[in-house]
Amino acid sequence: MTIMIVQGPHTTTRSLSKELLGHLKQLALSAGRTVEICTCSGMREFVARIRSARSQTTEFMLLAPGNLAEQAQTHPESGLSDALDALPMPYIEVQDDCDSALEPADLSRHGPLATVVINGDTVASYRIALGIALRRLNAAL
Repeated sequence: MTIMIVQGPHTTTRSLSKELLGHLKQLALSAGRTVEICTCSGMREFVARIRSARSQTTEFMLLAPGNLAEQAQTHPESGLSDALDALPMPYIEVQDDCDSALEPADLSRHGPLATVVINGDTVASYRIALGIALRRLNAAL
Protein backbone atom coordinates (compact mmCIF):
# COMPACT_ATOMS: atom_id res chain seq x y z
CA MET A 1 0.00 0.00 0.00
CA THR A 2 2.71 2.41 -1.00
CA ILE A 3 2.81 5.61 -2.97
CA MET A 4 6.32 5.93 -4.35
CA ILE A 5 7.81 9.33 -5.11
CA VAL A 6 10.63 9.07 -7.63
CA GLN A 7 12.53 12.34 -7.71
CA GLY A 8 15.25 13.32 -10.15
CA PRO A 9 17.87 15.93 -9.36
CA HIS A 10 16.48 19.38 -8.57
CA THR A 11 18.12 22.65 -7.82
CA THR A 12 18.60 23.11 -4.08
CA THR A 13 15.75 25.58 -3.69
CA ARG A 14 13.29 23.22 -5.35
CA SER A 15 14.19 19.91 -3.74
CA LEU A 16 11.89 17.98 -1.45
CA SER A 17 12.68 19.08 2.11
CA LYS A 18 12.58 16.78 5.13
CA GLU A 19 9.73 18.89 6.49
CA LEU A 20 7.66 18.49 3.31
CA LEU A 21 8.39 14.77 3.13
CA GLY A 22 7.27 14.38 6.75
CA HIS A 23 4.06 16.24 5.97
CA LEU A 24 3.38 14.06 2.90
CA LYS A 25 3.99 10.90 4.93
CA GLN A 26 1.54 12.10 7.60
CA LEU A 27 -1.13 12.83 4.99
CA ALA A 28 -0.69 9.37 3.50
CA LEU A 29 -0.71 7.64 6.91
CA SER A 30 -3.96 9.35 7.85
CA ALA A 31 -5.45 7.79 4.70
CA GLY A 32 -4.02 4.34 5.49
CA ARG A 33 -1.16 4.53 2.97
CA THR A 34 2.59 4.93 3.13
CA VAL A 35 4.94 7.11 1.10
CA GLU A 36 8.37 6.02 -0.01
CA ILE A 37 10.78 8.42 -1.66
CA CYS A 38 13.55 7.48 -4.05
CA THR A 39 15.94 10.28 -4.94
CA CYS A 40 17.85 9.70 -8.17
CA SER A 41 20.99 11.45 -9.33
CA GLY A 42 20.60 10.80 -13.05
CA MET A 43 18.41 9.45 -15.84
CA ARG A 44 19.67 5.86 -15.64
CA GLU A 45 18.81 5.63 -11.94
CA PHE A 46 15.45 7.39 -12.48
CA VAL A 47 14.45 4.89 -15.19
CA ALA A 48 15.69 1.95 -13.08
CA ARG A 49 13.56 3.07 -10.12
CA ILE A 50 10.47 3.29 -12.30
CA ARG A 51 11.13 -0.19 -13.71
CA SER A 52 11.74 -1.69 -10.27
CA ALA A 53 8.35 -0.53 -9.02
CA ARG A 54 6.70 -3.43 -10.80
CA SER A 55 8.15 -5.90 -8.32
CA GLN A 56 7.24 -3.90 -5.23
CA THR A 57 3.96 -3.24 -3.46
CA THR A 58 3.68 0.19 -5.06
CA GLU A 59 0.11 1.19 -5.91
CA PHE A 60 0.75 4.68 -7.25
CA MET A 61 3.74 6.78 -8.31
CA LEU A 62 4.50 10.47 -8.19
CA LEU A 63 7.27 11.24 -10.67
CA ALA A 64 9.27 14.42 -10.24
CA PRO A 65 11.92 14.35 -12.97
CA GLY A 66 13.17 17.85 -12.17
CA ASN A 67 16.31 18.59 -14.15
CA LEU A 68 15.91 15.30 -16.07
CA ALA A 69 12.83 16.50 -17.99
CA GLU A 70 14.89 18.28 -20.63
CA GLN A 71 17.18 15.27 -20.98
CA ALA A 72 14.16 12.99 -21.45
CA GLN A 73 12.91 15.21 -24.26
CA THR A 74 16.23 15.45 -26.09
CA HIS A 75 17.29 11.81 -25.56
CA PRO A 76 14.29 9.54 -26.21
CA GLU A 77 16.66 6.55 -26.20
CA SER A 78 16.98 6.95 -22.41
CA GLY A 79 14.32 4.28 -21.90
CA LEU A 80 11.99 6.52 -19.92
CA SER A 81 9.07 6.14 -22.35
CA ASP A 82 9.39 2.35 -22.32
CA ALA A 83 9.59 2.29 -18.52
CA LEU A 84 6.46 4.43 -18.24
CA ASP A 85 4.62 2.27 -20.78
CA ALA A 86 5.38 -0.82 -18.68
CA LEU A 87 4.09 0.66 -15.40
CA PRO A 88 1.20 -1.40 -14.06
CA MET A 89 0.05 1.44 -11.82
CA PRO A 90 -1.06 5.03 -12.44
CA TYR A 91 1.36 7.90 -12.01
CA ILE A 92 1.29 11.66 -11.69
CA GLU A 93 4.05 13.92 -12.92
CA VAL A 94 4.98 16.63 -10.40
CA GLN A 95 6.78 19.81 -11.47
CA ASP A 96 7.23 23.31 -10.15
CA ASP A 97 7.98 24.92 -13.49
CA CYS A 98 5.91 24.57 -16.66
CA ASP A 99 9.11 24.69 -18.74
CA SER A 100 10.30 21.50 -17.02
CA ALA A 101 7.26 19.32 -17.71
CA LEU A 102 7.79 16.19 -19.74
CA GLU A 103 6.43 16.17 -23.25
CA PRO A 104 2.81 15.00 -23.35
CA ALA A 105 2.58 11.35 -24.33
CA ASP A 106 0.92 10.50 -27.61
CA LEU A 107 -2.28 8.46 -27.48
CA SER A 108 -0.46 5.15 -27.95
CA ARG A 109 1.60 5.64 -24.80
CA HIS A 110 0.78 5.21 -21.13
CA GLY A 111 0.63 8.83 -20.02
CA PRO A 112 0.25 10.31 -16.57
CA LEU A 113 -3.10 10.40 -14.82
CA ALA A 114 -2.30 14.08 -14.24
CA THR A 115 0.54 16.53 -14.52
CA VAL A 116 0.68 18.95 -11.61
CA VAL A 117 2.60 22.15 -12.28
CA ILE A 118 2.42 24.99 -9.79
CA ASN A 119 5.01 27.45 -11.08
CA GLY A 120 7.54 28.15 -8.34
CA ASP A 121 5.73 26.19 -5.61
CA THR A 122 7.07 22.67 -5.07
CA VAL A 123 5.14 22.23 -1.84
CA ALA A 124 1.78 22.89 -3.49
CA SER A 125 2.64 20.64 -6.43
CA TYR A 126 3.40 17.67 -4.17
CA ARG A 127 0.38 18.26 -1.92
CA ILE A 128 -2.00 18.39 -4.87
CA ALA A 129 -0.46 15.33 -6.54
CA LEU A 130 -0.59 13.30 -3.30
CA GLY A 131 -4.19 14.40 -2.76
CA ILE A 132 -5.15 13.13 -6.22
CA ALA A 133 -3.35 9.82 -5.62
CA LEU A 134 -4.99 9.26 -2.24
CA ARG A 135 -8.42 10.11 -3.59
CA ARG A 136 -8.00 7.66 -6.49
CA LEU A 137 -6.69 4.87 -4.26
CA ASN A 138 -9.46 5.32 -1.68
CA ALA A 139 -12.12 5.37 -4.42
CA ALA A 140 -10.81 2.00 -5.64
CA LEU A 141 -11.48 0.34 -2.26
